[in-house]
Amino acid sequence: MAGPVDKRGRLGPALRAVIETGFIIFLFYSNLLMGEFTRANGAGKSFGAALADIFTPTNFAIGVVSALIGYVVVEFLRRRV
Repeated sequence: MAGPVDKRGRLGPALRAVIETGFIIFLFYSNLLMGEFTRANGAGKSFGAALADIFTPTNFAIGVVSALIGYVVVEFLRRRV
């Protein structure tokens, strides 16, 4: 008698790319938020003001480009090693 079929397959390449780039963008924004409180923590600086300072179109573009570069590098190393 055959064992149960494992229906958990590997993630599709597109879904894995979205998850990995999303994680890199999350790390980018968390680093920006920590830097915002370390560098510019003035008296009365609120969490909302810090979020408003870091969520800009320029930061988003930098995050997406760096996430795509990071994904390509990791995939290259994953296939190479």
